[in-house]
Order: sequence, then structure tokens, then C-alpha cells
Amino acid sequence: MPLARLNKFISRRSVEECETEPSSLVSVGAAKMPDGHRAYVIGDIHGRKDLLSSLLERIAADQAQRKEMAAHLIFLGDYVDRGPDSSGVLDMLIELKKSDMNVITLKGNHESAMTSFLQGPMRGKRWLHYGGDATLRSYGIDLPLAAMTEEKIREAGKKLKKNLPDSHLQFISSLEASYMMGDYLFVHAGIEPDRALDDQKEHDLLWIRDEFLEHTGLFDKVIVHGHSIIPEPEFKENRIGIDTGAFYSNILTCLVLEGESKEIL
Repeated sequence: MPLARLNKFISRRSVEECETEPSSLVSVGAAKMPDGHRAYVIGDIHGRKDLLSSLLERIAADQAQRKEMAAHLIFLGDYVDRGPDSSGVLDMLIELKKSDMNVITLKGNHESAMTSFLQGPMRGKRWLHYGGDATLRSYGIDLPLAAMTEEKIREAGKKLKKNLPDSHLQFISSLEASYMMGDYLFVHAGIEPDRALDDQKEHDLLWIRDEFLEHTGLFDKVIVHGHSIIPEPEFKENRIGIDTGAFYSNILTCLVLEGESKEIL
């Protein structure tokens, strides 16, 4: 993983430096980042450590060719499930957060579902059908969905608690539900259109789909999100979606925001 190269170009800045005062409704075309700041926003990874590693190399190369300024890595959640190496993805993100970089890791609905399984395997067993079985395999636990029984589910829960490193549990427990910078609000899934941005419920930020995706009105911030898979990045007047289904498409998308520019790396 290219930590040394990334660390050379990306520095940590406080949240306070990046926030702007509330303004009127903002469209994608008018939205901008604070002066002197650049954001690299990464969509849903879903266990694809290989894609994340190569994307970090491209980010480092891109950053090296641009004007030097404070840069931020913003991950939109869904690091686990479906792909082959959820454990490896968490290892990589944990190492990134130990560096001097400003790394923001948001919570996805899959991390929420995994937490529910850890707290109560039977109550949270639906996670296994969301791709949690692949996450279990990355921790050395094989639980075929076709052969699930209550006994096997409970046993898998015990094994996961035993095999899950403390650093992984702490990482999952510390994830943020949203992050604001400039004219943008970064979340995993979206927002409830009829609620103020500071009155959103975490469940909506992690799970909402149609009500948010079909809303055409502007918000106080442009919403940058993942969660809903699309064949290519989607730029609407009020939002930008970047979940390109990395676990099966082999495409992990990175949105680069600088000034009024919005580019796909």
C-alpha cells in the first residue's frame, strides 16, 4: 500500500478549517470547496482491497501533479461484505488513519448490519444475506448460506467476536454518519428530503434510497453519496452518486473536488 507516497502529499487539517457558513440552496454547478482544499471521495469498496490499493496509488500520482494544497480522503462507507477481502480493506483503512493525513471514514449500512450481527447473531442474521458471509470468510469463518441453522449462526457469531481484531472493532465503532465541507455534505446513502440537514436520522443517512434519489429540489448542500449502484458516476442538480458496484464491476470510483471543479479520477 502506497502510504509513504500518500503521506508526502496529503496533510491533516481540522474540520473547522474546512467548514463554511450556512448559505442558500446550492446546485451541483455552483457548489465549491473551501479555498486551499481538495477532496478525494471514494465510493463503496465492499471487500475489494485490490481496487483500493491501486486507487490510492492513482490518488498519490494525481496529487503530485496538482497544485499543492490541503487534501482530504473521504470514504463513503460499505468497506465490508460481498468482495473477497473485507478484513484486508479494514487493515488498510486503519493504517491510513494512523498517518498524518486527514482521512474521513463514514459508516455504511453494511457496517451497521455487521455491528448488529456482532451484538446479536440471531437478531442480526439478515446481514449474512447482504454479503456478510463473504466477510466471515475473510476472518476464516465458513458459513454456507444454504446450510444455515440457528446453532451455526450463533457459532459463527462467537467465532467472529474471537477472530475480529480489536482494532477492527474500534474502527467500525468510531465511524461517522456524515461529514460537511464547503458546499458539500458527504453521507453513505442520502438524506431525508423533508428534514433539515442538522436534523437527519442516522438510519436515513445509511439506508435511504428512492425518496432521496427521486427528489429533484435543491438542498442547503450538495449531497455526495454511495449506496445505490449505478453504471457510472451520476451528477444531478442536488447530488452526486459514486457507487459503481466495485465488488462486481471492478470499478472503484473516486470523485475529486477542488474549487468549483468536479472530476472523476
